[in-house]
Amino acid sequence: MTESFRRSGEYENPYQAPYQAPYEDARQYASTPASSSPASASPVTPSPVDPEWPPPPAYRPAAQAPVEPTAVWQTRTAGGAGDGHGGGTAPLPPVAAEPTPPGRKKRARGPFALLAAVAVVAAAIGGGTAYGIQELTGKDTVVSSSTTTSVVPSSKTGDVATIAATVSPSVVEVGATLSNGTSTGSGVVITADGEIVTNNHVVSGANSIKVTTSDGRSYTAKVVGTDSKKDLALLKLANASGLKPATLGNSDGVKVGDTVVAIGSPEGLTGTVTSGIVSALNRDVTVSTGENQGGQQGGGGNWPFQFGGQQFNGDTGSSTTTYKALQTDASLNPGNSGGALIDAGGDIIGINSAMYSAAADSSSSDAGSVGLGFAIPINTVKADLATLRAGGSDS
Repeated sequence: MTESFRRSGEYENPYQAPYQAPYEDARQYASTPASSSPASASPVTPSPVDPEWPPPPAYRPAAQAPVEPTAVWQTRTAGGAGDGHGGGTAPLPPVAAEPTPPGRKKRARGPFALLAAVAVVAAAIGGGTAYGIQELTGKDTVVSSSTTTSVVPSSKTGDVATIAATVSPSVVEVGATLSNGTSTGSGVVITADGEIVTNNHVVSGANSIKVTTSDGRSYTAKVVGTDSKKDLALLKLANASGLKPATLGNSDGVKVGDTVVAIGSPEGLTGTVTSGIVSALNRDVTVSTGENQGGQQGGGGNWPFQFGGQQFNGDTGSSTTTYKALQTDASLNPGNSGGALIDAGGDIIGINSAMYSAAADSSSSDAGSVGLGFAIPINTVKADLATLRAGGSDS
């Protein structure tokens, strides 16, 4: 019997009307009298609202919490007159999407998000990942590092043995056949196919030139260009490939007291290594521009040059040139001319060009290096390369 009454919709919720007031027709449903027949199962037709009808009791249960408008709508749907299903459950309205909390941003998607992620990794890892970004974007530009890298490992900077092992393959012996004898000097490899920088006075007046590498290979060479005013010459080996070019450094950054290593072929002793420091900068050195003033002529050991108003190792002749040089106490001897002066990182900072020896002025017991050697700064060489490749200033 109770179930019948509940399905008939005759029992109204005494608290329904006050909470449905915000909605249209709410008072109409609340003011409709209940059916006089408790057994009636037919729907009750709402009657027009009577203005004189007493309002519902103006009280609410003490424990009843205020109902939100959405909850009232759900109650009305569930228990509305005429549906025949007083105990049914009405479908809940769609739940509104939770608003995005302040500060949270939508995640980027697609290829740009991927590139952004790779860029972050590249910033953390470095140059290796820059190649990955190049592949993803299809760009040909590769970011290069601004840090100057040394030829030798940073942990071995200044280690003479490591510098010698690393740079020796880039230094060669130069032998020239002259009209009045022979000349022996050194040279520095600057390209893998056999471009060699040496001193002009090593090859000046040569009828033929032979170059020997540190591993014993021999090549014939020709003079590409000379610049007697800077005492420089550029050679090219015939049929050479796979040589190890030296790294040309920056002589403007050299300081007095810097560690240096010299590699050359003094007295024909190929691959001789000595070490010392930079003793002074911008020394005025005067050498001969004439022919037949080789690093070692006829075994005499003459290597004439002028410094400080004095003439050393013989007569330089009437045709001379003066250049600014690096001074070093690294041991240089006849045959070192044209060889490499190397900094602590393994970079070439000068081409050895002159040294003082007491052999020409004293007995043989006094012969040898006295720690006065000079080198043409490598920046001078680099600035002159284009001229030398074009035949030189003497052509």
